[in-house]
Amino acid sequence: MKLDRIDVKILNALQRNGRMTNVELAEMVNLSPSPCLLRVKKLQAEGYIEGYSAQINIGKLGQTVTVFTEITLKNHRQVDFAKFLAAIKKVDQVIECHLVSGDYDYLVKCVTAGIEEYQTLMERLLDSEIGIDKYFSFVVLKSPLVKAHLPLASLFQQ
Repeated sequence: MKLDRIDVKILNALQRNGRMTNVELAEMVNLSPSPCLLRVKKLQAEGYIEGYSAQINIGKLGQTVTVFTEITLKNHRQVDFAKFLAAIKKVDQVIECHLVSGDYDYLVKCVTAGIEEYQTLMERLLDSEIGIDKYFSFVVLKSPLVKAHLPLASLFQQ
């Protein structure tokens, strides 16, 4: 499926407010409700829309710590990457995991109740023999800018 400008408008509107009604969305993208709904269903079926969720204000949850962790694996065979990923996917505190280029293999974002929980988590991962050679931690002090939406207009210039 090739996206047209209306599809991009739909995606852009929904990523900013996934709770809007189909009628509101249709008005926003200049379609009538039926064709708009058909497009949304097609975007969902094609995997462009993976789901809908609430954005939680982490500051309201009490004391938490966010840590970015650079992880280097001992070995770099396909089986080593698969073993690491299978284990890391099961860790609730890991909210992002990226395979990256450069001096380390993965950049992992963790959110824990505190630095002690983070350290316990890392010790548990090291003890579980999932192939971690070394890791470096970067504790987030403040997040002055966090966007929950993608720059779709510039990614899909029509």
